[in-house]
Amino acid sequence: MTSATASPRQVAERLLRAVTGPDPGDIADCYAPEVVIEMPFAVAPLYPARIETTREELRARFRAGAAVRRYTRLTDVTIHETTGPGVVIAEYELHGHLASTAEPFSQRFVMVMTVRDGQIVHTRDYTNPITGARLLGKMPELLAVLGASEPAQPA
Repeated sequence: MTSATASPRQVAERLLRAVTGPDPGDIADCYAPEVVIEMPFAVAPLYPARIETTREELRARFRAGAAVRRYTRLTDVTIHETTGPGVVIAEYELHGHLASTAEPFSQRFVMVMTVRDGQIVHTRDYTNPITGARLLGKMPELLAVLGASEPAQPA
């Protein structure tokens, strides 16, 4: 089976194996040359809610991320096949440790993937932005952004 003939489920399974593999850059091999990644729970300006990027930019980003955190295992993996063309949903908990302190962490994800020709062309990634900010050492920035928000006025 070539990557072009891989089903969306097989692509999701390959992606999840790569996440804990020896070279974080290998994760990028699951993506198309150009990809859109949406993160509806992202907190601007810490991270954009939508990026259009390339496989090689992702490869560099994944490898750079290994300097901060290392993923070691996945648990609670469920892959949902859908009736949408090329759409598969992966739920999982990712475990690892921070590179600087070896402090363990876990982060739950739901990723909605659109796959064409055996490669991911679009994802919507849902995860806890507080846990993400902590892992990236950006809690002060997150708190500043949240503290600067105007409270909602009652209608």
